[in-house]
Amino acid sequence: MNETLQTLFGLLGGLAIFLYGMNKMSDALQKAAGDKMKRILGFLTKNPVMGVLAGALVTTVLQSSSATTVMIIGFVSAGLISMPQAISVIFGANIGTTMTAQLLAFKLSDYIYPIIFIGFIMYFISKKDKIKQIGMVIFSFGLLFEGIEIMGSVMKPLATSDVFIQLMGQVKDMPILGVALGTVMTLVVQSSSATIAVLQNFASQAGPDGVTSIIGLAGAIPILLGDNIGTTITAVLASIGQSRAAKRVAAAHCTFNITGAAVAFCILPYFAKIVQYISTKGPEVSVISRQIANAHTLFNVTVTLIWLPLIPLMVRWVSWLIKGDRKPVESLGEPKFLDRHVLTQPSAALYLVSREIGNVANLVVDMLQSAKDIVKKSTSTEEQTQLQDLSAGIRELHQKVSEYIVQLYEESKMNDTQSEQAAGLLGVVTTLKRMAIRSNEILSQIHSIMNSGRNLSGIARGELVECFEEIQQFFILAMDAVAYDTPISMEQINKSKAQLRHSQKSFRKAHLKRVQNGECDAGLTDDFNDIIYNMERLVDDCVEIATEAQDNVHFVQRSEVGVILPDTVESEEGLPDGPAGADFSSVNG
Repeated sequence: MNETLQTLFGLLGGLAIFLYGMNKMSDALQKAAGDKMKRILGFLTKNPVMGVLAGALVTTVLQSSSATTVMIIGFVSAGLISMPQAISVIFGANIGTTMTAQLLAFKLSDYIYPIIFIGFIMYFISKKDKIKQIGMVIFSFGLLFEGIEIMGSVMKPLATSDVFIQLMGQVKDMPILGVALGTVMTLVVQSSSATIAVLQNFASQAGPDGVTSIIGLAGAIPILLGDNIGTTITAVLASIGQSRAAKRVAAAHCTFNITGAAVAFCILPYFAKIVQYISTKGPEVSVISRQIANAHTLFNVTVTLIWLPLIPLMVRWVSWLIKGDRKPVESLGEPKFLDRHVLTQPSAALYLVSREIGNVANLVVDMLQSAKDIVKKSTSTEEQTQLQDLSAGIRELHQKVSEYIVQLYEESKMNDTQSEQAAGLLGVVTTLKRMAIRSNEILSQIHSIMNSGRNLSGIARGELVECFEEIQQFFILAMDAVAYDTPISMEQINKSKAQLRHSQKSFRKAHLKRVQNGECDAGLTDDFNDIIYNMERLVDDCVEIATEAQDNVHFVQRSEVGVILPDTVESEEGLPDGPAGADFSSVNG
């Protein structure tokens, strides 16, 4: 293998180990921190300054501003946080990501293997999950530095390459070329932390004199600015297909980084002097890694301080940039809240599932009302179509909610409580689907009566309407217990069930008595009994939902989500309240 290929493969291999170590450390840190840290961060978005702090803390833990940005875009798209709050968190994320460069500036080459060994032993031997995760953090931290060491070792020969020295000279002489290089590198790798790590290693190679850096701080800063511009592509990609607010957050992220880079580029010589002034002194080749880390931190902190009081201006700018077109009419079967970008945050994802099931429950209330209206009066084609559309929409939503919950099991690490809640909520939405099917069958039975050229008597219609009203009340009682975690006893469930069963039994007897007296057509008995049968199944479905509530299945409230969520949020979209005060979509903690 020739020297060029050996250097290329060594660089790619070291980069792969670095990225793997960073991702594993991020995952382990999240698991070790747990929901307690998330709840603490929940208090940090009540004003922009605290939002910046929240973003910085979360990104320090996640070790990736891109991960934080994608998560925030998902939350904004789902209406969990407002745009000004999201923008302040994005600002903080840019500060938090500089911690990686600061860590890499430490010379830990003599301690890498002991760190890896200690982390491995803790992970391999311990039986406690928390200790295992801490061990994985230490192990991954060592891998991260091992990747840096590999990249550094394979890049040393480049310092003596005439071609490479000439290329670095062009970058130093043409700063715009450095910005372009940094942007392209980050676009390809999709991690500014990784490209800055590569930059720190490149810059740490000594030039021909053995003292000065091969690229120097003035040559490294433009590449650093390009890295900051390139990292915005993740936010842009994450916002594709999302809400208008999510696209505006991505635009704010781009605006922040591009405007900051433009200003820093214009004052490049002065910026470099400030960085040198605040950094440790010594031979350039030994201190430039720290200088780059300090430049990264100084850049993001300064730009944040400039933009922080101008957040309202940023909101107006991105609102003008991403115009609010008229919203198209949505299909009943299209989810309003589910967002795949929050699947890695189980509590937030379950909150969205809860809101979506609240949406389905409101549709069920509307569907029961439509079915009742069809029974109550001479049905019209429009009313029949409405009920069919509602039933189809509920079934389609059930499918999408079910798929989302399955994805949640696949893509996130839920604890036992969250797993039980997810399974329970899946049971609730499945029951709602069955109610849609029952109502559709009732419509089919009414069609059968109409096609026979006969009709139910006014008394029979009244009895069925009364039964529907009792089912509606029972349904709202059961759903309230799930939505708001209100206590419901077996005594209440059995009492409501017995009352409905008694009504349905008495209606059957009353119908047979009318047939006997010649007041009702005997040919309608089968259809009438089929309608009553499906109403009994609707009662069973209500019992099923109430039983889930008794088993401690409830909607996840906003206060349970924890991660960077405020106490109150105004969503761009509201949901209509159901009748009788039913509003299963609010899910307010």
